[in-house]
Amino acid sequence: MVRHFCTDDDLTPDELVDVLDLADAIKAERFAYRPLEGPRSVALIFDKPSTRTRVSFSVGVAELGGYPLVIDAQSAQLGRGESIEDTARVLDRQCAAIVWRTFEQDRLEAMASASAVPVVNALTDLYHPCQLLADLQTVRERKGELAGLTLTYAGDGANNMAHSYLLAGALVGMHVRIAAPAAYAPDAAILTRATELARKTGGSVAHVSDPADAFSDADVLATDTWVSMGQESESAEREAPFVPYALTARALGLAASEPVVLHCLPAYRGKEIAAEVIDGPASAVWDEAENRLHAQKALLTWLLRQSGDTRGPA
Repeated sequence: MVRHFCTDDDLTPDELVDVLDLADAIKAERFAYRPLEGPRSVALIFDKPSTRTRVSFSVGVAELGGYPLVIDAQSAQLGRGESIEDTARVLDRQCAAIVWRTFEQDRLEAMASASAVPVVNALTDLYHPCQLLADLQTVRERKGELAGLTLTYAGDGANNMAHSYLLAGALVGMHVRIAAPAAYAPDAAILTRATELARKTGGSVAHVSDPADAFSDADVLATDTWVSMGQESESAEREAPFVPYALTARALGLAASEPVVLHCLPAYRGKEIAAEVIDGPASAVWDEAENRLHAQKALLTWLLRQSGDTRGPA
């Protein structure tokens, strides 16, 4: 059966650990895994601008022995009204996998429902699960474990990063706090789903309005830009409510000893994160950005194996 990665919880807790273990192995032997030898193509479709996602998937597919087929959706028939299902049926006969960075989650789900090869969520308005694989790999490298750690995500609690932190953090038994104003709370259904997952793994999830309470004794502090793609016209009105949630030296001082700081980038110093924090010793941001490469190579390798494609080393 073909496996897709549309949301963070498309993986079970054990499967997520398997992918992270594979990411560590691939990072240690960067060119040893070649499941796309041929080369076989992976379709990389972009509806939104991208730097890290485009670079890491393009480089990753090439290092796995494949050919990254980068498609600008607006210049393809998909951008002119061809159905998602028809696009999937064309691509899955020529490509080993499909990676899509798009807007609505249901568009990605439609692609997966019609595709005979793995479909990967490279970002939607609801989730950013590939980023979380890299984030969890990075935290493990710094802390040696994930279960039991407290992670505070501060900023817009209703965006895709907050939702993925809830689900992925719950899957690995972390205590996830979403620090956000009440008006920017996480999606209620996603918070409920994360709560169910956390009960099974020994973790917990919560929306915390008081930033000081959220930062207190946190092992990991994470943030994202306050103005996501498509919200640029709202930047002035969106920024003010988030000022108390900025990752500053004061926020860092409230955290546990030797905290890890994450930011998925692009970062705006002096807004959601202070320059002294992102460029300071607690920051793991550049390791995090690099780990997009290794984590996504591991994900593609794992999905191909689980979907019955056994090429490359075991």
